[in-house]
Amino acid sequence: MPTYQYACTACGHQLEAVQSFADEPLTECPACEGRLRKLFSSVGVVFKGSGFYRTDSRSSATKDGAAKDAPKKPESSTPAAKKEPTASAA
Repeated sequence: MPTYQYACTACGHQLEAVQSFADEPLTECPACEGRLRKLFSSVGVVFKGSGFYRTDSRSSATKDGAAKDAPKKPESSTPAAKKEPTASAA
């Protein structure tokens, strides 16, 4: 169940309450019987596993398409040593 934070608009008293999603929000301050309001704060989120990074979300088709569009490397100017077939004596 989530924990909600409340602050009193009259006296500034702050409290936390563990409530179900279906529960009605608290409206009365336990210290001065003033009006409560919910406080909202940032949520700490940690993304673990694959699929959260730019490189993880690309499909293989996109990667292949990008490789086809990339400029080709020039071939080496020095010829590679070629193996000549040996004639078999029959």
